[in-house]
Amino acid sequence: MKPLDGIRVLDLTRALAGPFCTLMLGDYGADVIKIEIPGTGDDTRKWGPPFIGDESAYFLSVNRNKRSITLNFKDPKAVEIFKELAKTSDVIVENFTPDVMTRFGIGYDEIKKINPQIVYCSISGFGKDGPYRDRPAYDQIMQGVGGLMSITGTPDGEPEKIGIAVTDIGAGMWGAFAVVTALQHRNTSHKGQHIDLAMLDAQVAWLTYQAGYYFATDEAPKRLGKAHPTLVPYQAFMASDGKYFNVAVGSDRLWERFCGGINRPELQNDPEYATNGDRVRNRATIVPMLQEHFLSRSSTEWVEDLQSANVPAGPINDLVDVFTDPQVLHREMLVSIPHPTLGEVKQTGLPIKFSDTPGGIDKHPPLLGEHNSEILRELGYSESAIQDFKNSSVI
Repeated sequence: MKPLDGIRVLDLTRALAGPFCTLMLGDYGADVIKIEIPGTGDDTRKWGPPFIGDESAYFLSVNRNKRSITLNFKDPKAVEIFKELAKTSDVIVENFTPDVMTRFGIGYDEIKKINPQIVYCSISGFGKDGPYRDRPAYDQIMQGVGGLMSITGTPDGEPEKIGIAVTDIGAGMWGAFAVVTALQHRNTSHKGQHIDLAMLDAQVAWLTYQAGYYFATDEAPKRLGKAHPTLVPYQAFMASDGKYFNVAVGSDRLWERFCGGINRPELQNDPEYATNGDRVRNRATIVPMLQEHFLSRSSTEWVEDLQSANVPAGPINDLVDVFTDPQVLHREMLVSIPHPTLGEVKQTGLPIKFSDTPGGIDKHPPLLGEHNSEILRELGYSESAIQDFKNSSVI
């Protein structure tokens, strides 16, 4: 048994925010039916290079544990098929701009008439209302509008985006949380509901302590590059081998250990650096001093010494390092699964380990329309009807 066994999700999503939401639901047992445009499918099927065979690496990374059916919503028969699916489904997830689903006749108001218990999650850039509601949105745009790029990068450099589409992924995670929350409410109320999730809202919620600093000072936080705004030293340093490593001195007790770990015990009681507040005020002197000191040995040596002193420290790994790391491998965060045309494909593992109801990767990222006949047969359509749908480009 998996936690979401018995839950059926109709996945009307593409790109990343929506597919990541439904991937999370599928990993933990939901039957996710990915509904795609005939002939082309999810935009990300073509997002490359790199490709693995004919499949884009991007698409493969976020579409496992799903079945694919193609429906041409310009044909009323396709809308009818979708509504038949919706009658016996629990969740619909879509990430189009507002009103697109309504124009097809499958918006929340239409679907709740045939299934009042449906949980209908709409993920969009700016939400269903407000002055920006009709604007298109991609992750890079949202990282800028939501303030994230203003606090990312070096103090004297340009604003930078995060190395993954964190606003997309964050919205997908909020979406999965919202869906299971709404399902829990449905368990007691027997009522479904509509979820209006905006990427901008999700990003603003993630600002947390940076927003708190702004509320406290009325000043926009500045970019600090590899450093932390209120903890020192809490950043990356370069060692003699040219490699960087991270140090996180999050308390004055850790500062004591840190001074011993780097063999600079005299710093511990220096009044200029004795408390974190002192170190923040004197950041301009202590950080260059430590950087000069760290150039005397390799990053591996410094990390080993600091870890031996029980100070949080670690290397800055590239992805080759990450996916050969013994802890990552032990936690099964790299897995290989069979694929019908590619042999095997590698996937990141499942981050949540349940003791009694673990998730799993049971389905490969689907080929476009791979499950058309299977799903239509489940709805009771005959083989001749399915063939007619194919011949008339309904599917």
